[in-house]
Amino acid sequence: MSERLPVPLMLSDAHTVAIIGAGLSGLACGHQLASQGINVTLFDKARGPGGRMSSKQRPGATLDLGAQAFTTRDKRFAEKVAEWQAVGCVAIWPTLRYQASASGWQTHNDDQLRYTGAPRMSALTRYLADTLSALPNAAITLETHITGLDKTAAGWKLHDSHGSIHGPFDLVVISAPPPQANTLLAAWEPTLAAACEAKPQRGCWAGWAIFEEPLPTIEKVASAWHTVHTHHPALRLVSRNHTKPGRELQPESISLLAQLDWSDNHIESDNDTVAQQLLEAFMSLLPEQTALPKIVEIGAHRWRYAQPAQAGQQSYLYSTRGLALCGDSFRGSRVEDAWLSGDELGRALLGQSV
Repeated sequence: MSERLPVPLMLSDAHTVAIIGAGLSGLACGHQLASQGINVTLFDKARGPGGRMSSKQRPGATLDLGAQAFTTRDKRFAEKVAEWQAVGCVAIWPTLRYQASASGWQTHNDDQLRYTGAPRMSALTRYLADTLSALPNAAITLETHITGLDKTAAGWKLHDSHGSIHGPFDLVVISAPPPQANTLLAAWEPTLAAACEAKPQRGCWAGWAIFEEPLPTIEKVASAWHTVHTHHPALRLVSRNHTKPGRELQPESISLLAQLDWSDNHIESDNDTVAQQLLEAFMSLLPEQTALPKIVEIGAHRWRYAQPAQAGQQSYLYSTRGLALCGDSFRGSRVEDAWLSGDELGRALLGQSV
């Protein structure tokens, strides 16, 4: 699952590495390198780490608008999840799962254990960011949008949207989605640029709504149901944020994840229109004459690059020029894939087997 190219350089504690993107993949790579004494700096344009595992804070509720839950299939990732569960930033959820179609609601149990961040999905990436920042040879720079690279005799320099220059660095890892990575490295590494162009991305809309009161009960459905997968052409998944571990005291609040095909067809729609259409899709799955409680707030978020159109053939890529790529787009679309991609790249850069 990896690109077997010559290692860019034999990393040591004398080298510096920049990682663009503080999502799960970038954090995993940073941990692997920094734990071996490599000097690492992560950059992210957002106010906090997490990428598509970030959470939206509203005055009355916390909403997960990207990944809602994740599974473990690889032994290495399962061991890490057990560690995170022990420190309290991950918990088992959901357990009350349903699927809904024109024929009604049915329980949906595939015997696969699922996890979520506790008390929010971003708790996991914040924990990783905090433990990484605590290392003397690691740093995370947020609200810094890297817009360009420059190769100098001293190493790679990074330009940000504010006009500042960072570096030099001996090696640059880009964990951003391929279209965004391509804009940074196209002028420097045509092989990696071509790999990015060969990985088309799917967009995804995520709506949300906060209510004054709990949703009405549905006959033969647990009143505290956690998620429902749907067969609606617009709506793919509904999650009840207040049922997640640590959020029991917040009001009724749902996340509405759209179908990928529908999202692609409505990618340029405005947020208000999308939010209303996804809420109406959810209402169509409820029994007739069901009235929703009064809405406190409603909205939507667009993930222009939500996941790869197809599973990747490599877990990561790097070149002898000191540029490297990782992320779920190069391995698969699951949370586990993101972590494995970053971890495996870090190990490869250290000359370790994966």
